[in-house]
Amino acid sequence: MAKKDSQPAGQKDADPGNPNPAAMTESMARIAEQSQRLLQDFLQRHAEDFKVGPNSMSLGQTFLELTARMMSDPQKLIEAQVSLWQDYMNLWQTTAARMMGQEAPPVIAPGKDDRRFKDSAWQENQVFDYIKQSYLLTARWLQNTVREVEGLDDKTAKKVDFYTRQFVDAMAPSNFVMTNPEVLRTTLESGGENLVKGLENLLEDLERGNGKLKISMTDREAFEVGSNIAVQPGKVVFQNELLQLIQYTPTTEKVAKRPLLIIPPWINKFYILDLKPQNSFVKWAVDQGQTVFMISWVNPDERLAEKTFADYMLEGPLAAIEAICGGLGEKSVNVIGYCLGGTLLACLLSYLETKKKSHLVASATFLTTMIDFAEAGELSVFIDEEQLSALEQKMNERGYLEGHEMAATFNMLRANDLIWSFVINNYLLGKEPFPFDLLYWNADSTRMPAAMHSFYLRNMYQKNLLIQPGGIELGGVAIDLAKVAQPSFVLATREDHIAPWHAAYAATRTYRGPVTFVLAASGHIAGVVNPPAANKYCHWIGSGKYPKDPEDWLAGAQQRPGSWWPEWRKWIAAFADGEVAARQPGTGKLKALENAPGSYVKVMAQ
Repeated sequence: MAKKDSQPAGQKDADPGNPNPAAMTESMARIAEQSQRLLQDFLQRHAEDFKVGPNSMSLGQTFLELTARMMSDPQKLIEAQVSLWQDYMNLWQTTAARMMGQEAPPVIAPGKDDRRFKDSAWQENQVFDYIKQSYLLTARWLQNTVREVEGLDDKTAKKVDFYTRQFVDAMAPSNFVMTNPEVLRTTLESGGENLVKGLENLLEDLERGNGKLKISMTDREAFEVGSNIAVQPGKVVFQNELLQLIQYTPTTEKVAKRPLLIIPPWINKFYILDLKPQNSFVKWAVDQGQTVFMISWVNPDERLAEKTFADYMLEGPLAAIEAICGGLGEKSVNVIGYCLGGTLLACLLSYLETKKKSHLVASATFLTTMIDFAEAGELSVFIDEEQLSALEQKMNERGYLEGHEMAATFNMLRANDLIWSFVINNYLLGKEPFPFDLLYWNADSTRMPAAMHSFYLRNMYQKNLLIQPGGIELGGVAIDLAKVAQPSFVLATREDHIAPWHAAYAATRTYRGPVTFVLAASGHIAGVVNPPAANKYCHWIGSGKYPKDPEDWLAGAQQRPGSWWPEWRKWIAAFADGEVAARQPGTGKLKALENAPGSYVKVMAQ
């Protein structure tokens, strides 16, 4: 293969803006030959990987129902078609005006956060500007048309809307060589070398995914857990089948007497809270004088297939709390639960109340946590009987849900950012992905034990039983979240696509104890991992009164600049229980087993 900076024969003097046809023909022939050879080689080595299996995401019935509803009201469909035709007429007029040198405002413009059309040619070149606006008009028309169809139940309507957007995103002109000016320009300038390199990247990603496309989002060789990410010093001081418990090394002479335990979600690895020192919540909390403990969940395989949601509660945070209290001689801890870790924490608090052990937890912090799944956001489109049954069949065969399958679901929620941008960069432009620690973490997926994950999806997402008193039973105890009496700090993020803030707000009207609700700007990750030094975003704090409608709360809340972390620091100070000399991990009853971040977090799913 030719190197990136080499030129095909006959093109040394070619103008990239007006390429030599003969040279281009030669380049395209060479690309075709190399592509065929690479693809045949891949198929021969992986022929067994391409067996067709059941499609758990069948949407035929859903869109059949949509079509029937649309055809039952032909007048509305005609009106929509006429509206689209009028938009196209306006676009033709403005494009013609621009071609004649006149100023003409766009008929439609991409959203301010839409990075697909950032190349200047999308605005400056009349042809590409027309392609862009034509796509945006059609996309708007298609999505509005399906959203306005009457007679669909809420779940079907959400599914139709979600998959219509997936189709619209996939059809964007930026995703194709001949309608993406940056890709077309690069192809002409390189003689097509970008497409050859892009095909190699594609085949490498297919091979890495064992026949399924596993898009590279970052340079995987640029990061190593414990070397340049997850580097906060500490020791693993306790472990069992499900977790390793990390105690971090203090940085202050005095620390809060009551220790702090963090329960991260087991859908992802804990080091989102310790990516690098500049944005590490763990480091910041340690620097505030907290004795910080972190649960590092195991990356399970088939041997843990029968582990249940109750096992995760009893062998997870409860085992960790008992180890901390016994090891440090303390009677209670403060606990943070992030996302699914917060859902588990809520269950644990109800369990402890029934078991007369609620004294073990002095305060609870919930970060982007759902306990009421009635408004579960777009993840709910994956939760119906057909899809759950197919998923359970897969999990029961293996004993777990593959990590990449869960990751693919989350990536679909932000397809333009987490799928198509990398298709363009890696496969069309032929570039290597940029080293980015957050995307490395995002791709460092974890498996889900079959029994636990099935229980979670069915009882919480599908049936929404957790919010109902006694709706689920864990460890022989009927869970009633109204029994939760600990003071709670509840953080939601306004643009959260995983735990919508309206759903997280339900905690204010569920727990019996006092609740402090804070709404942060941005999303599920950026809104949480927002160190004060970054001086980014903002947050909202209310008066302490919580009306039924969360929008009414927001209307009366005070907006404050910057991170929510200092607000939490002031809140948690009330539960410090005084100060003691800093505790060095591994020097007391909790013996050091290995250095942080431990070995569990280093197990990678294939």
